[in-house]
Amino acid sequence: MAFDSLSEKLQNVFKGLKGKGRLSEEDVKAALKEVKIALLEADVNFKVVKDFVKKVSERAVGEEVMNSLTPGQMVIKIVNDEMVSLMGSETTEVSFLPANEVTIILMCGLQGAGKTTTTAKLAAKYKAKGKKPLLAACDIYRPAAIKQLQVNGEKVGVPVFEMGTDHKPLEIAKAALEKAKAEKYNVLFLDTAGRLHVDEDMMNELIELKENLDVHQSILVVDAMTGQDAVNVAESFNEKIGLDGVILTKLDGDTRGGAALSIKAVTGKPILYAGMGEKLTDLEQFYPDRMASRILGMGDILSLIDKAEAQMDEEKAKELSRKFKKNEFDFNDMLDQFDQIKKMGGVKDILGMLPGMGQLKDVDIDDNAFDKTKAIIYSMTPKERANPDVLNPSRKHRIAKGAGVDIAEVNRLVKQMEQTKKMMKQMKGMMKGKRRGGFLFGKMPFGF
Repeated sequence: MAFDSLSEKLQNVFKGLKGKGRLSEEDVKAALKEVKIALLEADVNFKVVKDFVKKVSERAVGEEVMNSLTPGQMVIKIVNDEMVSLMGSETTEVSFLPANEVTIILMCGLQGAGKTTTTAKLAAKYKAKGKKPLLAACDIYRPAAIKQLQVNGEKVGVPVFEMGTDHKPLEIAKAALEKAKAEKYNVLFLDTAGRLHVDEDMMNELIELKENLDVHQSILVVDAMTGQDAVNVAESFNEKIGLDGVILTKLDGDTRGGAALSIKAVTGKPILYAGMGEKLTDLEQFYPDRMASRILGMGDILSLIDKAEAQMDEEKAKELSRKFKKNEFDFNDMLDQFDQIKKMGGVKDILGMLPGMGQLKDVDIDDNAFDKTKAIIYSMTPKERANPDVLNPSRKHRIAKGAGVDIAEVNRLVKQMEQTKKMMKQMKGMMKGKRRGGFLFGKMPFGF
């Protein structure tokens, strides 16, 4: 994730605080100095950092913290609270007109920020929520952009309206709106042209669209990897055309990530979504509280559950939950879980969302290692997969030979199955009576 480096530095600062029974004012100030350096190195806006550290200091150097039984934890809570506030406190949704009207969403951004792909991702998201979206190709300067939108639109099942490169963007947008009205589309996405930098022609084109169309939402797509430049771009667009929100792309990359901590404070505009990968499903709603938890190494269980829920249908989850309760988990279910982990982004992604697991981000975890385990399971008969208890030594030797692995690998997998079933039995008691417990437990990948 973009904040790995910042997260590691902040956790090291807090580790020192948690180790002390009492905190002096000097302890807090020394820690906040390290926090300030870490934020600046993450490319967070200087004024934002200064204001942030001041607010934390005012709350942390007080009687409540100094006399607390766990002063280190209190300081971390204050930092978490202020970080959430910095990123917007509440999650902001894109607003829509009534379903019988066409909501026009203007998508803008610099070239290379991932605007066209993000537009298709967003359209797919709202299609899944029951909207009927139409994509309009208004980038007349790059034929490749039109083709890219068509390809992505086809992948997500959203139609694309285009008139080539010989018409003005406003003409294309107006014609797309007529089509939307005639064919009952209720969300029209205008994929506008990107430039290598903010220029007058670009802004005038966007202003013309907004002056002649009833644009309901103007959304800027910015590349998180550009750090402070992303904030400057957002500020420029907001001043010229007025924004309703921002989408940060490439937040999964190895970047300093300061843009996410600065944009709301500098522009006053919320971050709506975060692009977390190249797949057309890799667009996550931006939750300030969850992001703060991940940055501070507290994990993000809610987002992990959201991912699990999105990847498994309800009936399958209920069936798996039922099998867990009856302790009937078998190798067929294990195969299903491997597939689910892959869909959710892999083991590293899942570990990154679990509290206290941030330190494992540098461990070399190869998701392809599952392939060897799958080969072992595929070498079993249907009866053996469904009933692991029948696996005697001769069956294990046959399976090892069929999978091309050592017998020790088969024994290890069988032992893992036994431990998993034992864990399920223990968890069954823990989850009893908890809201959504059994159902969500069925949705979580085994071993997590």
